[in-house]
Amino acid sequence: MNSKMILGSALALSLSAISGAALAEYPEKPVSFIVPWPPGDLEDVLTRMIAEDFQKAYGVSAAVVNKPGGGGGPFPGAIDVATAPADGYTIGSFVPAVPVIGHEIGIDELADEVFEPIGIFLTYPFVIATSGDAPYSSMAELAEHAKSNDVALGHFGQVLTPTQVTMAYAANAGFEWGSDAAFDALDCNTLASGDADVINTTLQLILPCLDSVKVLASITGDRISLTPDTPTIGELDSSLDIALWNGLFVHKDTPADVREKIAAVAMKTVMSDRAQAIAAETGAQVYWADAAASAEIIAKDKATGAVISGILE
Repeated sequence: MNSKMILGSALALSLSAISGAALAEYPEKPVSFIVPWPPGDLEDVLTRMIAEDFQKAYGVSAAVVNKPGGGGGPFPGAIDVATAPADGYTIGSFVPAVPVIGHEIGIDELADEVFEPIGIFLTYPFVIATSGDAPYSSMAELAEHAKSNDVALGHFGQVLTPTQVTMAYAANAGFEWGSDAAFDALDCNTLASGDADVINTTLQLILPCLDSVKVLASITGDRISLTPDTPTIGELDSSLDIALWNGLFVHKDTPADVREKIAAVAMKTVMSDRAQAIAAETGAQVYWADAAASAEIIAKDKATGAVISGILE
């Protein structure tokens, strides 16, 4: 074979490889769903369902990678998504703090608003609850009681949206918490032991003792199905109408066709019987808000968050 034939063959092989790469459809290699929390909570369980269905639908490996980093940063999982190629192979499963305030808290990799939603799929069933023998049965009665009595609040951390809402409600209602503290677990034992008088927790953590506690309000967009008589915080104070949600996010430069393939699987998963069973069992709200609806939710939450920040200042 002469040199011209060798060169021609090499060129043909190169063009063939380039053509094959150009025609390759997403996905063609393993996909990672980054959850910036430890395994086991609602966002982790549902994201694992999405990953399983993604693998079945497209025939490539898809796995959840847990990268805990706290609700207020530094968000190592989010940094992974922000710095990965914008090709849909690294997908974030995020609470509002990442896309809403991540670019405002001094993290270089998140300095720009680099994330855009594929869709929001979960509202956590956060509630404000107290023991069954407490001398108040509503948020209004709690406010009156707390004006002349010390009431200890238990929560999961000052930076979390439900905690800020609870603090802001107190300010608007004209009372102060006697004390507040962050707990790793907030459940029936927290109230029974007297470690806190009122807890800001998720409904599934107090389901075992639901008959012996009072749920005063839910911090959700809609009322929780398991406590239909309990008002949302937005019903009690419209300026605080906000909830803690979770959704799928990708880098803003990710192609539209890639986003559509991710969304198609995720929507089918969260509306499936097995995902809705989790909603029924825990009081979580499991649904699908597409990219446009999610962007509206985020814009509204930014405005409400600014109001809450003003109240707390």
